[in-house]
Amino acid sequence: MIAIIIAIPLIMAIFMKKEYAVEREITINKPQQEVFNYIKYLKNQDYYSYWVMMDPNMKKEFRGTDGTVGFVYGWDGNDEAGKGEEEITEITEGVGINVEVRFKRPMEGIAYTPITTTAISPVQTKVTWKMTGVNTYPCNFMNFFVDSMLGKDLEKSLGNLKRILEKS
Repeated sequence: MIAIIIAIPLIMAIFMKKEYAVEREITINKPQQEVFNYIKYLKNQDYYSYWVMMDPNMKKEFRGTDGTVGFVYGWDGNDEAGKGEEEITEITEGVGINVEVRFKRPMEGIAYTPITTTAISPVQTKVTWKMTGVNTYPCNFMNFFVDSMLGKDLEKSLGNLKRILEKS
């Protein structure tokens, strides 16, 4: 019986995609440039990212100039937060940033997390946060759950971002 329980996900993983993609968005009642000027600084994630808030005592390391291509935000936290680093790989001024996240613990992996802003009106901005990556077999079985798991975290983070920006 235990062998069957173990075998089912392994067999399912053979037929599942290795790539995953999660996307969430929120409307913030602020002009696009103001929203962009906040999200382009990775250090501001300390105030809105659900993942950073998992461990208020995590060790952080920074390399480069925040808000510019090549800036790296490294972290080493508890078991929940893990260890890794994220790097700004591209900036489209006034629109968004592309970030490469390199996880080291609890599992190694790379994800891409672009954050973009789109003007809805002069005083409203849609913020879209995506996360894409690849899980190799048999870990790709987790892709079945990734949208619901990571999606909730993105929603919490975007909600925090909205509260912060709409207060200012």
